[in-house]
Amino acid sequence: MVDIPVKVYFNFRSPYCYLASKRMFDVLLAPDIQVLWRPLGGWNGRSSPERASYKLPITRQDVARWCRRMNIGFVPPPSTTDPTNAALGSLEAERLGVLQPYIVEVMREEWEFGHDIGQLEFLVRAAQRAGLSPDDLNAAIQNPENLTKLEENAKAAESDGAFGVPTFVVGAEVFWGNDRLDFLTEHLDALRENVRR
Repeated sequence: MVDIPVKVYFNFRSPYCYLASKRMFDVLLAPDIQVLWRPLGGWNGRSSPERASYKLPITRQDVARWCRRMNIGFVPPPSTTDPTNAALGSLEAERLGVLQPYIVEVMREEWEFGHDIGQLEFLVRAAQRAGLSPDDLNAAIQNPENLTKLEENAKAAESDGAFGVPTFVVGAEVFWGNDRLDFLTEHLDALRENVRR
């Protein structure tokens, strides 16, 4: 069977990426899926700071409802948390084959424990639980090529129509939000069925 490429636009600062991190690997780890990991840093893929502050109370209500339904913890991190280093670290985690645990553990550190993953103390703690050493994490953060990659991802997201996160792109089909994973699954199943015919 031909692999199906799925672009994944993801910002560690998004609570909806936190929700998606609990379910998306059920879809993405299928043997015929080629994950094209596209992490974003800073405010890329998110509402502007002004709009985010306006949305914050409603977003937290919404995410709290989702967390109750999913039976997962929810302790929002400081609003000043910068996700860029987490995104840089994820590129090394992908290279070393520990991307899934890295995403899960970093999101837990931030959204279940409420810690600022922009502070290396907390990011290192999560990375170590995932199997990424402090030296590997630091090397990823210091590598200017990784920062360039994040900038390229932001431009690609705009070109792909990914105006929010998480976004999953399969060809011309764009699935935005943790609540679109069922639609993504249905689309992938339809593609598989077409290949079998």
